[in-house]
Amino acid sequence: MTKSKMLTSKIAVTLAAFLIGCAAQGTGLANKGGVKASFEPVTYNDILNDDKTVGDVVTYGLGQKGQRYSTLKQINKKSIKDLVPVWNFSFGGEKMRGQESQPLVKDGVMYVTGSYSRLYALDIATGREIWNYEAKLPDNILPCCDVINRGAALIDNLVIFGTLDAKLVALDRATGKVVWKKTIADYKDGYSFTAAPLIVKGLVVTGVSGGEFGIVGKVEARDPKTGEIVWSRPTVEGHMGYLNGKENGISGTLNATWEGDQWQHGGAAPWNGVTYDPDTDLIYVPTGNPSPWNSHERAGNNLYSACRMAINPDTGKIVWYYQTTPNDGWDFDGMSELVLFDYKDASGKTVKAGATADKNGFFYVLNRENGKFISASPFVDGITWAKGIDKDGKPIVNPENRPGEPVNGEKGKTVFTVPSFLGGKNWNPMAYSQRTGLFYVPANEWGMDMWNQPVTYKKGAAYMGAGFTIKPVHEDHIGALKAIDPKTGKIKWKHENVAPLWGGVLATAGGVVFTGTPEGELLGLDDETGKVLYSFQVGSGIVGSPITWEQDGEQYVAVVSGWGGAVPLWGGEVAKSIKHISQGGMVHVFKLHKNK
Repeated sequence: MTKSKMLTSKIAVTLAAFLIGCAAQGTGLANKGGVKASFEPVTYNDILNDDKTVGDVVTYGLGQKGQRYSTLKQINKKSIKDLVPVWNFSFGGEKMRGQESQPLVKDGVMYVTGSYSRLYALDIATGREIWNYEAKLPDNILPCCDVINRGAALIDNLVIFGTLDAKLVALDRATGKVVWKKTIADYKDGYSFTAAPLIVKGLVVTGVSGGEFGIVGKVEARDPKTGEIVWSRPTVEGHMGYLNGKENGISGTLNATWEGDQWQHGGAAPWNGVTYDPDTDLIYVPTGNPSPWNSHERAGNNLYSACRMAINPDTGKIVWYYQTTPNDGWDFDGMSELVLFDYKDASGKTVKAGATADKNGFFYVLNRENGKFISASPFVDGITWAKGIDKDGKPIVNPENRPGEPVNGEKGKTVFTVPSFLGGKNWNPMAYSQRTGLFYVPANEWGMDMWNQPVTYKKGAAYMGAGFTIKPVHEDHIGALKAIDPKTGKIKWKHENVAPLWGGVLATAGGVVFTGTPEGELLGLDDETGKVLYSFQVGSGIVGSPITWEQDGEQYVAVVSGWGGAVPLWGGEVAKSIKHISQGGMVHVFKLHKNK
């Protein structure tokens, strides 16, 4: 997850205390209220073709490549003026904040997760609830950055999602009843789970969260029928991987990029999900920050933190990696998703590429077949921590902008760094348009005062050794949706927003780019110019990711609202300026108005 200002275990426990009362029983009520729905099995072929089919959305990212692009064009630059709400659904009760989910759709049923580890099945025709499941959470869970959940996975007759106490749950799609439940890791050690799983070659692939607690990151693949682990791959160098219960080689080489026993609590949590390419047959895994944040405590590049890793889906072996911020001292992570796309180079040759908009403020293009660096360019203003990226893809670090080493038990020198640890772009996914060849990046312009302080590892306690205060870079805006040409790195257009952008983006063949704002506006923008074509006030801040699909010959758009996440918790001066934003957890569904 994005990072908190939890400098002591006491603060971590305080956050957990907010969750008292969330330990409600899960319920599964088939056809609640007389709703009639279809529950045909979701096949792996459905998942492989999710980016091509328009009648459903069965993967996080609208396809395994994570492009978030739809070929639908009924809603277009001309018709979008007639887009109207169809129905709304409230998550209910007092658990309204932190709704970062992307819904899934299959056979007229929407599956949408809510904060506090909840999942709902809704009838799209009416908006009525079919069933709901609410995890029974312990009081002392340790999520760093709010009680969010980003989505689920569908396969066969199951809907699978993770919970804040680091469990993976498979529910029957028709009834919401638990089919199996497995522990991913021990939440008492600081582990949690918030990302959407991805189905790859019939396996359910997951990561973990918890980098602020000195956990050891890992990617795992399980049998979706039973929940049993097929392989496990640690994302910290020196730890052993497993395949079918047997040792499968350590990750990297012990102590090659870590000193002493620092690797034992190295973080590098892959907390933001994965993408997959059936052509290269590789899973692409973004990894989080090394632990602790204080880089003077851990000399070396600290693999595989702040990386994009390519993993063999059959064996769990690491094929290649690319590290964006070696020896990360600013909590930049490397957790922004690698979105897979093809383009033609100057010679006309097709390049199988992947792009990522890193928290460190640079937009990278890599060869997804071998991980080789292609290009990098800044996508936010006034970057201070690095002077640029060299021809080999390594940052030219500005040593004066690394927070100072603590001396005699006192905090080190404070530096002002751009971007802030919340990132030039954070977890919220960007979109790639096959129509324009552009990426649409939800960026933020902010910096931070940052300092280091002494820290000692203690299981289950915050392990950071740093403090910070976040400040805006510009007076009139923080958020900026930016259209970026991946061939040149140039920004074609940008749309500025007063508050930080914390929701995902959707691009369509109709020439409309959708995103939401914390102020509660669902926006439709011209994909070529950035002109706002549509705006609808949903009544609460949007930090979810929009989707679109076709049903009964009509194109629908849906988005979840409910302000929350890391910004209001840890945003410093920024959080104070936007404290008025409404939470209000809701699902909103739209389609074109029909004249009768």
